[in-house]
Amino acid sequence: MTDLLLRNVRPMGGPASDVLVRGGRIATPGADATGTAVEDGQGMLLLPAFVEGHTHLDKTTFHLPDWLVNEVGPRIEDKIDSEREWRARTGHDAGVASLAMARAFLAAGTTRIRSHVDVDTSGGTKHVEGVLATREAMRGLQEIQLVAFPQSGILGRQGTETLLDAAIAMGADIVGGLDPCAIERDPVRHLDIVFGLADKHGKPVDIHLHEPGTMGAFSLDLILERTRALGMEGKVVVSHAFCLGDIPERDRDALLARMASLRVAIATTAPASRPVPLVAPCRAAGVAIFGGNDGVRDTWTPYGSPDMLERAMLIGLRNNFRRDDEVAIAFDCVAAAGAKGCGFADYGLEPGARADLVLVEARSLAEAVVTRPARRLVVSGGRIVARDGALVA
Repeated sequence: MTDLLLRNVRPMGGPASDVLVRGGRIATPGADATGTAVEDGQGMLLLPAFVEGHTHLDKTTFHLPDWLVNEVGPRIEDKIDSEREWRARTGHDAGVASLAMARAFLAAGTTRIRSHVDVDTSGGTKHVEGVLATREAMRGLQEIQLVAFPQSGILGRQGTETLLDAAIAMGADIVGGLDPCAIERDPVRHLDIVFGLADKHGKPVDIHLHEPGTMGAFSLDLILERTRALGMEGKVVVSHAFCLGDIPERDRDALLARMASLRVAIATTAPASRPVPLVAPCRAAGVAIFGGNDGVRDTWTPYGSPDMLERAMLIGLRNNFRRDDEVAIAFDCVAAAGAKGCGFADYGLEPGARADLVLVEARSLAEAVVTRPARRLVVSGGRIVARDGALVA
């Protein structure tokens, strides 16, 4: 059933009203609701369903009964090597893991996900195969984008480029990249491959850029130049972009101006441990910046949650957002800005949008972000998929 009438709800905390869903989409106010199933919203806050803009569904141990003891070293290379060894030793099943995680996200109100999925010479494309199966299992309930992600690098592991090519041909949506200088040590060659695959398949690009300071700014400059040269405006995301929180404001603002002109977006997890691109300067420059968890309880980190209201709260904290209107910006990072940055269509609460909706008991949007109340109702495409935090049959 994709026709539904939500009575007495407060869209984004506004006045109480009724919202009608027809054919899985939000109908024009005043449309005939005769014969439609009715849900009493009891004056609850109505939000658009959430967007997870940067996660790794294939890596999670969230579904496992035992706690994973984390003893990994401090460097990114330590984490990459440790994860690859752990996966091989345990036979980690990316399909099982990603499906459990996707369902947990849905129960908490997330209907759109961009997941980076590892492709390397140890696992080949089997992790992509697992997450593709999850995407198919969740079809109609959740929209999942796959980034073919060379977590172990491309240049140092011969054959990875061919595997990335195969992953895109299999159905991955986006070409991933990773630290052109710090990990690959040959930024020109790395970007030749990443943008070459994107050009070959007509796909967008999403590059992990952990590099700090001037090194990261140099890599970002090269990414922007490739974007311009290949006419890929609006088709590139830079994930993390820590360097934008680690260089002088003058240099940062110059890069942000170029990013805005090329419509290059930023995905941030707003970690407390690193300099980060601040949300307000990015938005002021016209750069789309959106949020994600990164890993959720995996070999890299014990932290993370499938609750995007929690991630909005963490973004707000990291950016010192205190006023209600500022907290609303943090929410936007896991809502409309996430949909725009990832290219998810038909998002929002306007007539004609896909009816992906969440009801929570809160008096305002800021209260919902800060207190993260139970999701009383989750609707996907006009269909009720969860009540009180639990999926329905």
